Amino acid sequence: MMDFSIRIKNVTRNDAGKYRCEVSTPTNEGQRLEENTVTLEVLVAPGVPTCNIPSSVLSGTVVELRCQDKEGNPAPTYTWFKDGTRLLGNPRLDAHVTNSSYTMNTKSGTLQFNTVSKLDSGEYYCEARNSVGSRRCRGKKMQVDDLNVSGIIAAVVVVALVISICGLGVCYAQRKGYFSIEDIEDDLQVGHEAPWQI
Repeated sequence: MMDFSIRIKNVTRNDAGKYRCEVSTPTNEGQRLEENTVTLEVLVAPGVPTCNIPSSVLSGTVVELRCQDKEGNPAPTYTWFKDGTRLLGNPRLDAHVTNSSYTMNTKSGTLQFNTVSKLDSGEYYCEARNSVGSRRCRGKKMQVDDLNVSGIIAAVVVVALVISICGLGVCYAQRKGYFSIEDIEDDLQVGHEAPWQI
């Protein structure tokens, strides 16, 4: 306290709020009360934002990259960068971008690819900025891979061959009499007899 003032040293976010000053002065009628309210807003630069960037995705899928800061006041706006180049809010206006299938929300910090392609592979990072300052997250590589159709077909063929071989084996065993009904009935009867009858 300094006379009629308050000095806050090392102000923090917790000091934000409404402060009310009351002044009372003696008069002939008694005490006269005056008051004034001051709102203190503490401005805070963003911290290093948290960025969620997948390392590997499949071509043609929907992919969302997320960026969030919880420290900045006022709330920061977000900008995404690919390989060091700033992405514009409207990809159709950006001459550096070959794929125009993304949408960026500068308020929520999301970058969504509606149909991601191999051209979207690269290093991505996000910057959070407000009137006090800006910070960015560390860049992370996102690799877009094509769906391996030939690998899937090969796996299906292998599984079909294994099932066919197993089926042929069962048919062969049945023809040779390994699965005859008489043997199964004999096995069941032996299993139900008392130990002293065997």
